[in-house]
This record gives sequence, C-alpha cells and structure tokens, in this order.
Amino acid sequence: MKKLLQIIRFINNHPLASKHPSKALSRFITWQIVQLIYPHTKSVKFIGSTRLIMKKGMTGATGNYYVGLHEFYEMSFLLHLLREGDLFADVGANVGSYTVLASGYCGATTMAFEPVPKTFSWLNKNIKINKIENKVYAYNIGLGSKEGELSFSHKNDTVNHVVMNSQNEDVIKVPISSLDLFVQKHGTPALIKIDVEGFEKEVIDGLRNLIYDENLKAIIVELNGSGIRYGFDDNLVSNYLLSIGFQTYEYDPFKRDLKIVNALGKHNTLFIRDFEFVNNRIKTASKNRIFGETF
Repeated sequence: MKKLLQIIRFINNHPLASKHPSKALSRFITWQIVQLIYPHTKSVKFIGSTRLIMKKGMTGATGNYYVGLHEFYEMSFLLHLLREGDLFADVGANVGSYTVLASGYCGATTMAFEPVPKTFSWLNKNIKINKIENKVYAYNIGLGSKEGELSFSHKNDTVNHVVMNSQNEDVIKVPISSLDLFVQKHGTPALIKIDVEGFEKEVIDGLRNLIYDENLKAIIVELNGSGIRYGFDDNLVSNYLLSIGFQTYEYDPFKRDLKIVNALGKHNTLFIRDFEFVNNRIKTASKNRIFGETF
C-alpha cells in the first residue's frame, strides 16, 4: 500500500503523467501483475523507435515506462539541446536511460560511465537493443578527481554510491578516473549529466581542463544533499560553477523557456554557460511526442 501511494503521488505530480493519470496508473498496475505472474526481463517502447530493457526493481527504467520520462524537465532539456554530431557525457549512467535518449533518439555520441558491473551489463543491453554501439563509448568505471580505486555499494539500484567506510556495508572495488582524461580521447561534450549520489563535487574537481572549455554548454547535476555523507556542501559545487560563468536555470519544456533561478533544484540543477547558443538550440529543436503529449 505504501508503494502504491508513493506511485500515485509521483504520477499526480509528474508533468506528463498528471495529464494522463489513468494511463500511468494502468501501466504501473499492469507491470506489477506481469512481474508477479512472469517475473522476467521485458523490452518496452521508450521514445521514438527506442526501447528500454527492464526488470522489476529498476526504479529509473520502470519510472520511464510509467510516466514517459522519469526525470521530465532534465530529459526534455537533453532532447531539445542535443543534435547529431554532439557529444554527451553520462556520468552515473545506470541502465542507460539518458544514454538511449542522447544517442538512440537525438543521434549524439555518448560517453557513458557506470561503475557497478551488474548495472553496466544492463547499460550494454540497452545500447545493443537500440543498435547504438557505434555511437556510445561505455566505460565500467567510476569518475572522481583523480585515478585510483574506491569501494561502491552494488545492491541499491539507482542509488548505488561510493562507500568511504565499508565496515557495515557490502561493497565492491571499482577503478576510478577523471573525465578530463576521456575528453582528451573523445573531445568536449556539449552537455554533461552527473548523477553520482553525493560524489558530484569529486567528479567536478576532475574537470580541471574541461570545465573551462567553452564548447561545454551545460551541466545537469544532482544536488540533493547526498554529498553530506562525504562532507560535501552542495553550495560549494554551485558557487564554483557560478564563479566560472555558469548560471542556474529552470526549464519549461512545453514553452521551450529558460528562466534564471537563484536556488538549487529539488533534485537536479541545470547549469548553463552559453545562453544564446542553448536558447537557440531549444527553440529550434524538433517536437517530441511521448505519453500522448507533444512538446
């Protein structure tokens, strides 16, 4: 019952699903019934001709199935910004929802980083089913400020994270590197998404060269207070990005409107440096139709 109430709240507050609550709830209930009867992996339609492979317990993937785009504002921004020929960096790719949107739908090239081997295998399955192997460089590695090795949790779905004190938690050892090293090989991404459960400051500290490259137009960063487990203050990340020319924005995908805000987002925060470029991109992007809505 608790889970059902959480899903209902999620649907009622979601920009797409709230317009079609019966459809979203029906998808949720159908998925639960199917998984009870036949608990196996399933391939579902995503956006356009793309698909997602998912199974019970995959919060992000199943969220996309229930409501169209799990993280509506951020995913819509990506859809309106990226073009074929662009490079996207998906840091904390999980099973690949953002990677599929960027490379499978927009046609951009993606550098996808996922540290947990089991989750990485699902990322590769989604790359393969969408036939985007030639557009995605997938790395089973964590990112931080320097090369080395760290302990990661590996049984927590979308919230697997770096574990500094592993005495009371089941962990795996994972190699880490900095994004700067991969930029030397693949080039500068126009957009970076960073979702590393509180380790965002360390990842950004590893962008010593990339962060000043004007070809980097925008960054989507999860800043939800999780950094406290590592002694990081989200405001340190925000203040640093603001100090080098980025500005925080809210995005309305239906109006294609960017609005300057002076606060962090509730979950993710959108930082943009080249407003004119980004604004032109989103104003001229093709329309997308998903979950019965065109935007």
